[in-house]
Amino acid sequence: MQIYLDYSATTPTRPEAIALMQQVLTEQWGNPSSLHAWGQRAATLLERARGQVAQLINAPSEAIVFTSGGTESDNLAIMGVAQQYTSPQHVIISSVEHSAIAEPVRLLEQWGWQVTRLPVDAGGQVRLQDLQAALRPNTVLVSIIYGQSEVGTIQPIAALGELVRAHKALFHTDAVQIAGRLPLDVQKLPVDLLSLSSHKLYGPQGAGALYIRPGVELVPLLAGGGQESKMRSGTQALPAIAGFGLAAELIAEEVAIETLRLIQLRERLFDHLSDVPGLVPTGDRWNRLPHHASFCLEYADGETLSGKTLVRQMNLAGIGISAGSACHSGKLVPSPILTAMGYGDRLAKSGIRLTLGRDTTEEDIDWTAVVLKQILSRLAPQPVLTKV
Repeated sequence: MQIYLDYSATTPTRPEAIALMQQVLTEQWGNPSSLHAWGQRAATLLERARGQVAQLINAPSEAIVFTSGGTESDNLAIMGVAQQYTSPQHVIISSVEHSAIAEPVRLLEQWGWQVTRLPVDAGGQVRLQDLQAALRPNTVLVSIIYGQSEVGTIQPIAALGELVRAHKALFHTDAVQIAGRLPLDVQKLPVDLLSLSSHKLYGPQGAGALYIRPGVELVPLLAGGGQESKMRSGTQALPAIAGFGLAAELIAEEVAIETLRLIQLRERLFDHLSDVPGLVPTGDRWNRLPHHASFCLEYADGETLSGKTLVRQMNLAGIGISAGSACHSGKLVPSPILTAMGYGDRLAKSGIRLTLGRDTTEEDIDWTAVVLKQILSRLAPQPVLTKV
């Protein structure tokens, strides 16, 4: 029995998107920038996908710039703002950002920019008063992740964005984990920039998008042919973008029902594991991604028994889970996310994440709980018996 529970790392591309991509590769393979019939057929398909992605977040089509994925979208948002300034300014991020935000901001810091990394509470949430206190006259950008991929916590983006808007700075959010799992409406959210990724919502890998609120200016990262309204030069990866667009359209039709189903499955998993000694939920218990459950292990030693150990043991049983962020897999170092939330190094090496998706069933949840309990009972430290 094979059970995949790592949907926050990537989702399987849905059959409808694969079929469309095959059609594009064989029949509509023109360059969208070309003026002849082949190019114009490709351009029509490209703009259809742009409209489908825009509709997912209730944005105008012209506000969508296609990229290679969430990482490029995040980098374009951060560096596209920063490169407008001839002298270093001030930027604010949270201490639980994905590395696609944390790393470009670290580079800005090396260039002399002032950086504030907001602390979070024990559940991983940013406090409004901390953002308010951090804003400065030269704050030009605030970037706060919407749904944290490792611990599942959802940030109060609407309230945070209102503070930033009142300060007249730009506000970006990485919504990669939110899109397709919760409704998104950029007409109601006070965001200027918002990142999306195709392969997190059952589209293909290699495509993403950045929403840029009309009127917001960015400096492009790439120089070249000026595609994507001069925001992202390079011939568009049309098959992947077409698959992305169709996946976005289909998930938008399903999200209301699927969100409720995922929450029920998530709570079923939490209930099954609630009585396991030493297995402690991480992240905000209720302000949480609907498909996301995460834990750390109190008696892990951080070396022979860690989150990585549990991933390997579960994999041997045919169940795919993750140790913290998939982007850090293979490195036995304390999770920077758990560390920011106040966990010590030993516990910060023991985090695991189980994320659910369209194919997850109640039977999958029940069997996963049985297997995880068996593994933990086998790995748990045995009491030392003394002779009387």
